[in-house]
Parts: sequence; C-alpha cells; structure tokens
Amino acid sequence: MTDAASTQRYHYGTGRRKTAVARVRLYPGTGAITVNGKTAREYFGGRDLHQQQLMLPLRLTNMTERFDISVRVVGGGVSGQVGAVRHGIARALTRFDIELRPALKSAKMLTRDPRAKERKKPGLKRARKAPQYTKR
Repeated sequence: MTDAASTQRYHYGTGRRKTAVARVRLYPGTGAITVNGKTAREYFGGRDLHQQQLMLPLRLTNMTERFDISVRVVGGGVSGQVGAVRHGIARALTRFDIELRPALKSAKMLTRDPRAKERKKPGLKRARKAPQYTKR
C-alpha cells in the first residue's frame, strides 16, 4: 500500500456493464455493502448468485472484512448492474493497492465486458430475424 492511498478518505472506481454504470467507493470498515441507499441483499434481491458476483473481487484479494462499500448504480437491469458493481469494486481495489492488480487482471475482473444488445436493423423484425419468406 502506498502512502498516498493511506491518506485518502475513500477509494473510488467506476464499473460498467451493458448500459449500467456503477460508481463505487471503498471506505475503511467492516464489510457492509450499500447500493443506492439499501443493503446489497435488499437491492439485488435474495439471489445468491448476485451476492457471490459482488463479493468475488473482495474474496479474490482477501479484503471481505476490510471495507465498507458505497455504490450508486444507474441504468440496465439487475444482471448488468451486478456486473457493473463488480467491475467498479475491482477498479477501486486497484486504486487502493496496485499490487492487487495482477490477481484481479488474471481473473478478468478489470476488463469491461463489451457484450451488449445488438441494434435492430431496418427491414428486419429484430437484430437478425428476417420476416417470414412467402413464395406466393
């Protein structure tokens, strides 16, 4: 940990996934996660998969009980928002300690997932579905 990192009040990271954007702040604390003013379990529902996804960067770096996390997330659906928060937490952890970067990078936590919904094309019903062909 660097001296500059230890003097800051919090460590900041922005995460993105599909159309969701999460602004994450890590404060020294006990491990509580607050998303848009609610606990993570309240905000994302009781799905264990979502809770595991949120905690993945913290578990990978053994920082689960070290930070209180405050998140503002907008846009997208539940899955996109969970991915954005996870990305933001990973980025904030690298701001806290640059030596965590190789572990997070090898687990692909720092790479923004580029997959998004494909746009609808003119003359088609959806992005790729063509109208049914009629011979007569």
